Amino acid sequence: MDLSTPPDDPRPSPRRPTYTPSQITAYLRSLDLRPENFTGQQNPPENRLRNLALLQAHQLATYPFENLSLHYSPTHTVSLDLDVLYGKYVERRRGGYCMENNAFFGTVLRSLGGHMINIITIAGEKYMVDVGFGGNGPTAPLLLEEETARGRLGPGQMRLVRSKIEEQTDAEQRLWVYQIRHSPDGEWEPTYCFTETEFLPQDYEMMNFWTSQNRCSLFTYSILMAKMIMEDGRLIGAVTMRDGEVKKRRVENGVVESKTCKSENERLQVLKEWFGIRLTQEEERGIRGTVTELKE
Repeated sequence: MDLSTPPDDPRPSPRRPTYTPSQITAYLRSLDLRPENFTGQQNPPENRLRNLALLQAHQLATYPFENLSLHYSPTHTVSLDLDVLYGKYVERRRGGYCMENNAFFGTVLRSLGGHMINIITIAGEKYMVDVGFGGNGPTAPLLLEEETARGRLGPGQMRLVRSKIEEQTDAEQRLWVYQIRHSPDGEWEPTYCFTETEFLPQDYEMMNFWTSQNRCSLFTYSILMAKMIMEDGRLIGAVTMRDGEVKKRRVENGVVESKTCKSENERLQVLKEWFGIRLTQEEERGIRGTVTELKE
């Protein structure tokens, strides 16, 4: 027993929680990855960036960005409890929105020996890793280095720049800004910004509460989903949903398949066939009488 904290001390442990080796093995197998390649002698420092990129790509292609818990559930709430998240992802093959995805993935990385704030440090260099932004999010680790463009999906590119944003009053303050463009000669589009300040679990609890409960939040009045498509180990497109509109897009050949769901039965079928998500009957009933229910 750790004698530094008495057993009845109500204060939380200062150490961040991790998943057990057996949980991590089950998670890696759910991604169709070999667990032995990510632990021990098979994961030396020179392999860690490659393995991090593999984890990010497979996470994006296996577990979708989705906010279904705010619509298809009896409670219409989102939990960041790590055991709840593990059950939701690995055992039920669901997904989550930004804070769920990154809380879960960050715990996986800590369990494998990585260090995550929103930033991973490998061999002394810092990388931004985000698995929670949906269809326009990063598809690989991005080195915290200004204006270095790298490929995203098809001809698309992504990069980080240091810049101020319009809302700031301090002209000297600079933030990291994540930008994307859809072709090498396209205009760069700012998508979101972040600092290198570390946030704690209780900070994310507050952010999650506002995002999931405030009626001005987009997530409370619209259903949003995105899942990457992987072929031969490469991300080649995405499946997205907004309310009843669903699209499957392959960026390299421009093929787009779309569907409009006109009823709850149609949308539930799309969740099964396009996203691999099966809801319980209790969850299905949770959307009745809400603004996001599809009525024939």
